[in-house]
Amino acid sequence: MSAANLKVQKITALLFAEEIEPSVNFWVERLGFTQAIEVPDGNKLAFAALQKDTVELMYQSFKSADDDLGSTVQSVRRGPTFLYVDVENLDELISAMDGVEVTMPVRTTFYGSKEIGVKEPAGHLVIFAQQGVAKG
Repeated sequence: MSAANLKVQKITALLFAEEIEPSVNFWVERLGFTQAIEVPDGNKLAFAALQKDTVELMYQSFKSADDDLGSTVQSVRRGPTFLYVDVENLDELISAMDGVEVTMPVRTTFYGSKEIGVKEPAGHLVIFAQQGVAKG
């Protein structure tokens, strides 16, 4: 089978953090994700998978990565990761981000995307965008 015929079924971001609970709460409480998978490590989480509709996001703790990833473990601490997330209504999203650190104020791009950038609790940067907005 050639690579051109290979079917890719989905890509899921895996983000790393010292402590993943605050990030899990960010996605669940502010954006309505559900926690689909949880792997505890004592009284903390080692891993969590979050889901909303067809969107999935995973978090793994640095400690868990140390135990799990072998030689690639040094890479997980380099961060932060950047996510670009399309949303249907940016104004509703902005309301859900009350109190969250804004890293890029609301802007409308030349390609018609209205965007805002925020920092989630683990320090990863998330740009939320509503497509098809006329520049004005």
